[in-house]
Amino acid sequence: MSYKKFGKNDFFTNTVRAFPKVNFYIHQGKVYYNNTPDQQGVRNTAGTIVIPSVPLIDDVAKNEFNQGTTVTNTNTFTNVRNIGYGHISLYEYNIDRPYVRTDRIVGSFSGLLTASSTDGKIKNVTSYQERKTFYNAEAQPIDFVEDLGIIYPFITKDGARASWKTVTDLAYSTAFKYGDVLTATYPLSASVSREYIVTPSGSDGTFNSHYVALRNRLNYYGYRSMAYTVSASYANKDQQTLNLISIPSIFYGTKINPGTVSLRFYLSGSLIGELKDYRQNGELIQVGPESSVGSGSIAGVVLYDEGFILLTGSWDLNTEDIGFIGDSSTRDKPKWLYYGTGMYDTTGSYNTHATFRSASFNMSFKGHTETQVMTMFAHAGKGAVNYSNNPTFIQRGQQRNEHTSSQIYEQRSDVLIKNIVSSSYHDYSAPFKRQVFISRIGVYDQYKNLIGLASLSRPVLKESTDNFSFKLKLDI
Repeated sequence: MSYKKFGKNDFFTNTVRAFPKVNFYIHQGKVYYNNTPDQQGVRNTAGTIVIPSVPLIDDVAKNEFNQGTTVTNTNTFTNVRNIGYGHISLYEYNIDRPYVRTDRIVGSFSGLLTASSTDGKIKNVTSYQERKTFYNAEAQPIDFVEDLGIIYPFITKDGARASWKTVTDLAYSTAFKYGDVLTATYPLSASVSREYIVTPSGSDGTFNSHYVALRNRLNYYGYRSMAYTVSASYANKDQQTLNLISIPSIFYGTKINPGTVSLRFYLSGSLIGELKDYRQNGELIQVGPESSVGSGSIAGVVLYDEGFILLTGSWDLNTEDIGFIGDSSTRDKPKWLYYGTGMYDTTGSYNTHATFRSASFNMSFKGHTETQVMTMFAHAGKGAVNYSNNPTFIQRGQQRNEHTSSQIYEQRSDVLIKNIVSSSYHDYSAPFKRQVFISRIGVYDQYKNLIGLASLSRPVLKESTDNFSFKLKLDI
């Protein structure tokens, strides 16, 4: 098959800018992301699960599979996506998969092993942990993994020294041998969280590490608004009670788009307060309900690039006492300091009392993503790309051997191409036409290495008189 080089106008890169809309609804300690329901799994259910039978190479391996035995699903979550309320899954792995310990061993010696063997292998060891313990004792590399019913990543320790971020340099050097398999876990998920900070940075030396990490950025953004500044004429954030909301970047991309943030505070289904950053300078200003207490006041700021919302508004939004913090006897009136209570509070400070159940929160904004897109045009012109290496391209029963030597490469000229032109008449062959079906397009580098393969959803019929251009797009 011949190669065709991209022309100067057939290859270019551009940037696709998007503004994904994000919405979180929080009620009774549960978070809902973009109105996604919490669908319970069919296979990933709570309780016991029977390991199904699978084809085996031999009978001696049956004990490794524990087929037909009952095991317990130890997943923290039993919904379809295997993640918590309001979470997003990074790779969408382990959809409706239960977490079970089958004792099936993947890799290494495949038979039953025993610790009493003298041939360097163990036989009649029927569990993963037994084999792992024996290999450790014998200083052999643990080059096998356990079948847990779910997908999880693994890396072999070798000269490249690749590892997971959760493994320290010391542990990598001392706890693992060369040839050992290092494992991690899926799914990787993230959601919004809230932290109620009573003592940001006290004069007695106590401080909140998350707040202190943001102090310099808050002062840096002081050029946008004095509301960012830690120490201002009207307040000092070091001594204020704060409400810190953290938003992982997977939800918004590069940054939160200025002017799109909206925080709504509901009580018994009625709106009692709404904040917006309509000035696009990070200030969260109370805009509703109209003429309510605090209207027009700044209740906090948004750190667009970092994905944080810091609320400082301490005025009462309503006269009803609600159990936001502490036990059921601790009540207070709704304030912006209590916004998002139950949103995966890192302090675990929210109350489950009946009065708290009347409160709900809605947070919405738009993200800002920029994706580099490589666009390539592959042309199949008239009289070109009308040959196929598929064996069905020629008539049956013919030899297709090429003439090759140190001086020549010549394809056989007497090989007949199969006529696949259809006719509308019964038992009649239509006149021959050179035609092929294009199903895939390969992209090669300058050294003729295949670096990309584009597959068409439906093969395209090309005759010698046709002129096609295929548009290939690759997100980077």
